[in-house]
Parts: sequence; C-alpha cells; structure tokens
Amino acid sequence: MWLLFAFLGPLAWAVSTHIDKYLVDRYFRDSDTAVLMVFTSLLGLSFLPFIALLQPGVFAPSLKAIAVMTATGVLYMGAMLFYLRAIQSEEASAVAPLFQGTTLFGFALAWLLLGEVLSRQAAAGAVLIVAGVLTVSLGRGARFKPRVVFGMAACTFILALANVLFKFYAIETDFWVTTFWTFVGEALFGFAIMALPSYRRHFVHLVKTHTGALLGVNGANELINLGGGLGVRYAMLLAPVAVVSAVASTTTLFVFAIGTGLSLFAPQLSQEDVSRANLLRKAAAAAIVTAGVLLARQG
Repeated sequence: MWLLFAFLGPLAWAVSTHIDKYLVDRYFRDSDTAVLMVFTSLLGLSFLPFIALLQPGVFAPSLKAIAVMTATGVLYMGAMLFYLRAIQSEEASAVAPLFQGTTLFGFALAWLLLGEVLSRQAAAGAVLIVAGVLTVSLGRGARFKPRVVFGMAACTFILALANVLFKFYAIETDFWVTTFWTFVGEALFGFAIMALPSYRRHFVHLVKTHTGALLGVNGANELINLGGGLGVRYAMLLAPVAVVSAVASTTTLFVFAIGTGLSLFAPQLSQEDVSRANLLRKAAAAAIVTAGVLLARQG
C-alpha cells in the first residue's frame, strides 16, 4: 500500500514540474518567483477549516509541537522557492535529476533524528532506484550552473529535513493534525511575501492581468502538487524515509517520459531528445528502477 502512495508523489510532481516551467517561462521570466509561492500558501490556507472540522484535535498538541510542525511548512515553502528559482534558469529535465539529493539527505537525517536503519535489501533497492534515475540523467551533455546546483542542494536538504520532522510529529500526534499546522506554516510564508510592497504589487498585477490563466492553470497545478506531497508523506508513515525518498526520486523518469510524449505529440510545449539511443537509455533506467522498487518493497 505504501508503494502506491509513494509513486503518487513523483507522478504528480513530474506533471507539476512541466506546469511550473510553463508558468515560470510565461509569467515569471524576468521577475521573482517568490510571488508564485503565494498561490501555494492560499491553497493550504483554504484547506484549514475543512481539516479543523474533520479533525477536532488540531489544537491538542503542545506549543512546542505546534511550533515545529508549523516550521515544517515554512521549510517546505523555502525549499520550493529554491526549486522555482532553479527552474527559472534551467530546463525542467535538467533540474529534475538534482532532486536526488533528497534521497541522500533523507537517509542521513532519518538515521540521525528518527533512528531509522535500512535492511540490506531496502538499502540495495534504494541504491538501484537512484542509479536508474542517474542512468537517464547522464550522457545528456547538460551543464548545470553553480547557482542552480547549490540552490537545488539547499532545496533538497530543506525538503528532506521537513519530511523527517513531519514524520516524527505525524507519528507522535496524527497525520492530519501535522498537515494542518504544516499548512499554517505555508500560509505564514505567503503572508510574509505579501507583506513586502513590491511582491504585493506584482501579485495584484498578475491576478488582474492574467486572472484566468494563473488561477486556472496554477490552481490545478497546486492541487496536483499537493496530492503528490500528501501521498509521499503518508507513505513515509508506513515505510522508512530513505526508501520512500528513493521511490519519490523517480520524478526524473516521469519528467523525461512526459517530456518525450510532449515532444512527439505536442512539440510546441516541450522539446526532448527522442533519438533511439536516448530511448534505449530510458528503457534501461526503467528496468533498473523496477528492480530497485521490488527489492525496496521486500526489504
């Protein structure tokens, strides 16, 4: 069951990555992508009354627990800000492989903070999954900008820390209680952005001039991203963080698969290498990842 939820994340995030690239290129090419985070915070804010209604115990945790759970939301938003700034200057298929850092940081932080130790089979499965994803990433001749590489390193470390903290408090309290306060943290991040006059003016201008596109496309994108995030976090309650992170790292494969499909059937939206050699490399990567997933599941 955990595997199904774990795969929901990379599939949703791959779709979201292509939508993010479209939104950034279309509306944020020459502006700060921090404004885009306001939409994320508003979506989380809209869910708070429903969670509080269905889960009356949201105010039961201690103030310390509430503070840390809220901080996980702030951390998540900070990680996504690094990601959006990376994708602003690089192609989606070039940024996606850098999410592998989440697996490595997740393994270290889960061991340090949660005391999780993987079985040999699970560890081997995680290694195979990462190797398979890297197989698809290598040989593309892409040159990553230092700012993008270090930015994504910060993104994946913060994301891994937020995931580990989320699991700790979700186990101690409740999944939806932790999710509630995580959304509160995301909302606070959005309010902080809106408190800055320049960002507030830019947000209002975008909503006025591109209301339908931003609210429709970005609204759907945020729901897709939210579903993926909740799926992965729920999977982390059922399996070790490092294994779930490894499965979630298959986002890169889905990004390339979607990009290939778009290149073949909607080339105006995406351009990917669809040569025979590249397609064979992707097939090999898929086989390696499948073997890794089977090992991780058995472990």
